[in-house]
Amino acid sequence: MSTTTSPLSDARARRNVWVLVAAQAILGSQMPMIFTIGGLAGTTLAANICWATLPISMIVLGSMLTATPLAAFMQKYGRRAGFVLTASGGAAGAVVGAIGLMQGSFLLFNIGSLLTGIYMSGQGFYRFAAADTASDAFKPKAISYVMAGGLLSAVLGPQLVKVTAESMVVPFLGTYLAVIALNLGGMSLFAFLDIPKPPAPDRDAPRVGRTRGEMLRDPVIAVSIICATVAYALMNLVMTSTPLAVVGCGFTTGHAADIVSAHVLAMYAPSFFTGHLIARFGVQKIVAAGLMILAASGAVALTGVELEHFFIALVLLGIGWNFGFIGATTMLARSHSAAERGRIQGINDMIVFGGVTAASLSSGQLMNCSGSDAETGWQLVNMAMLPFLVLAGGALIWLTLRPREI
Repeated sequence: MSTTTSPLSDARARRNVWVLVAAQAILGSQMPMIFTIGGLAGTTLAANICWATLPISMIVLGSMLTATPLAAFMQKYGRRAGFVLTASGGAAGAVVGAIGLMQGSFLLFNIGSLLTGIYMSGQGFYRFAAADTASDAFKPKAISYVMAGGLLSAVLGPQLVKVTAESMVVPFLGTYLAVIALNLGGMSLFAFLDIPKPPAPDRDAPRVGRTRGEMLRDPVIAVSIICATVAYALMNLVMTSTPLAVVGCGFTTGHAADIVSAHVLAMYAPSFFTGHLIARFGVQKIVAAGLMILAASGAVALTGVELEHFFIALVLLGIGWNFGFIGATTMLARSHSAAERGRIQGINDMIVFGGVTAASLSSGQLMNCSGSDAETGWQLVNMAMLPFLVLAGGALIWLTLRPREI
């Protein structure tokens, strides 16, 4: 189906959007749930507390490894089959994670986390699926509506953590059983999804566009990847340690869930106007604003460890991620042709999520093994943001000041 048809033909697209909004809200709630308790559960299972956040790293690694084959799978079998497959991966990950908790096995818990990455990868395709059957006029709204589902999951997920985290003798087991139920029940939503399979590509068509190496030497592409990687990795670095820091500073798992909920809301809520800000002020200014807001988040975190410090820092972290990552993604999208899209988006995701994986792993090392107590570890996590913000900011300044090609 052509995406340039009249808005009058968007009845199918609107139905698909509501299915995807529901999926984002229900299935998507498992991500804040697992990110809230993953590090805390890792603390109880890991022989060395320095590896407490390894389960979070495994989720991101699983997502990174799944993205390319999942895209190929959906190209061949369609979105519905792909989303059912990824929800099945989320259920399988929760099953293995639950067994790991019951047996006290850190290895099994990490294998479950790796499988959870299959779902995380699939969730990233919801916004693209929303645009598949939409007219050009409806596409921005379709994507925004699906992003709104993220706001719902940001509320639902942490509230479920509060109810389930201590509901059974084995800590956090109830949360993982709830994640299994969410995946098994939520995948039924995709029965209502109506997106036709894309046409098979012409194997005899000549390859057009630049090679990966040529694209990576493009200054705009290089800087956009640097900024996207820094924004996403630093957000993950701090968010991964947040539950550990909150509980370590004397607060409850419920408090940690509320702070993560506020953070995720701040990640998604600005999406409704970020595009308008980019159109008005320019993409590079919005990326720069995102980097400055991330710096402000770290500054607030360094001023104290009361609940208000955690809340303000994590809200700023979410907004900074939104401006920095969406702005950098927009820069990337404007710097390549349609024929080059698959090549550069694939390598972009590999670099970005490679950085995110390293950040989540480093988070536990800094939080638990580099300081004498939770407060010192939290300070080190936030101080670690500085050199990477300088790197991204310097790259952005260089891009702005460099002579334009005539």
